[in-house]
Amino acid sequence: MLNADGLHVLYHDDALLVCEKPAGCLSEPGPGQNLPALSDAWLEAHGERPGVRTVHRLDKAVGGLMVLARTQQAAASLIDQIASHSAGKEYLAVLRGVPAAGEAVLEDLLFHDGRTNKTFVVTRPRKGVREAKLSYRLLGSVETETGPLSLVRVKLYTGRTHQIRVQFSHRGLPLLGDIRYGSKAAHGPALFSCLLAFDHPATGKRMTFEMRPQGMPWTLFGPLDLTESAINT
Repeated sequence: MLNADGLHVLYHDDALLVCEKPAGCLSEPGPGQNLPALSDAWLEAHGERPGVRTVHRLDKAVGGLMVLARTQQAAASLIDQIASHSAGKEYLAVLRGVPAAGEAVLEDLLFHDGRTNKTFVVTRPRKGVREAKLSYRLLGSVETETGPLSLVRVKLYTGRTHQIRVQFSHRGLPLLGDIRYGSKAAHGPALFSCLLAFDHPATGKRMTFEMRPQGMPWTLFGPLDLTESAINT
């Protein structure tokens, strides 16, 4: 199990902390390994006061960049930015198959079933149904023994539960390793939070953080030049 010494912290100050959430770690306080506890332990180990607050989430099985607030004021600012979509979030995903379009906007109506913790695309608005929107850009594709795989960069405009996973699966392109939504092997969805952008809650300065995922399956696509893959749709 990861300890505080193994937490990758990219930035911290009195208002916030930006780090890489490990895959398999909860975003919120809860049983077992969770990011707030790891972050608090990291702060204490570096002689600083603990007490971070979660302002957005990543699925437990998904790794990548997250920002946590260290004050109530910072939490309120970051939550408002995320709700108003002024904060930017982008992801890298490996899909089984290759999208027909090199880039596109996907819009669906999603319903999340809390009993099964599964999200579905539906055709009509009703109680519990929410609009979902993302855009993607195809970065590359490879042939493997089990079929073609593609690497896409995804920009979220809404933050629905399992949104990226279900929107691509609905189009016959499940994320590699995401058995819940139609992939063949269950080793966790190949999804990584690669970019966070937001205005600093205290100074108003725009802050942008980017990170490349390491190891398989990302290395199948060669070096990832994130500066060339920003999504403008």
